[in-house]
Amino acid sequence: MTLLDLRGVTAGYEGVPVVHDLDLTVAEGEVVALLGANGAGKTTTLLTVSGLLPALGGTIEVFGAEVHAGRRLRPSAVWGLARSGLAHVPEDRGLFFDLTAAENLRLGQPRRRSAADLDRVLGWFPALADILDRRAGLLSGGEQQMLALARAVVGGPRLLLVDEMSLGLAPIIVEGLLPVLRAIADDTGTGVLVVEQHVSLVLSISDRAYLLDRGRVAHAGTAAELAADADRIEAGYLGRVPADD
Repeated sequence: MTLLDLRGVTAGYEGVPVVHDLDLTVAEGEVVALLGANGAGKTTTLLTVSGLLPALGGTIEVFGAEVHAGRRLRPSAVWGLARSGLAHVPEDRGLFFDLTAAENLRLGQPRRRSAADLDRVLGWFPALADILDRRAGLLSGGEQQMLALARAVVGGPRLLLVDEMSLGLAPIIVEGLLPVLRAIADDTGTGVLVVEQHVSLVLSISDRAYLLDRGRVAHAGTAAELAADADRIEAGYLGRVPADD
């Protein structure tokens, strides 16, 4: 089942397009990497899918329902997307630093979820079990990122958006966190759309990938295809890439 379907989407800020004519899909149990240099439009895409930015054109469907384009969604509509199963981990992690790790997790845990669901999440992030009573603001960068991801998945999302998971983290920590996204998708059928600058690492756990260049799709295909095309990756980050035929 297709969880996210973008067709000809244009998005940006104050009416100025940053993303142009974007086609993108994410299916159940699929990890999709969204790649590109800084300013390529990756974060803009995720914010638009979440309803935090209005789409300037095109069609966005989340869980088969069209999300209204052309204006910013009302807070109730954004909340409705979250209630229907969309979770978004922003690049600033969005934690409440004055609350403990356990309190942050409870904020992401709907009442219908049980203690067993929390245990399952701690199975993906076992290091959190020992720091649940610590305030989020006192955690290391890696611990904060684990907590942000855990809070997003404790509610059992159907679609998970993750923006720059590795921001400020050592590569060895990223190597441990990225496979967790693969495990979550495989174990639960959650679709994952991940923005990540560690290209080789994220491609190794992804099914498909989109490479953006100045807001336009320069390559779309399997992760293995893109991983094998080092010249295209290099061009995508250092200069304009020829768009796929």
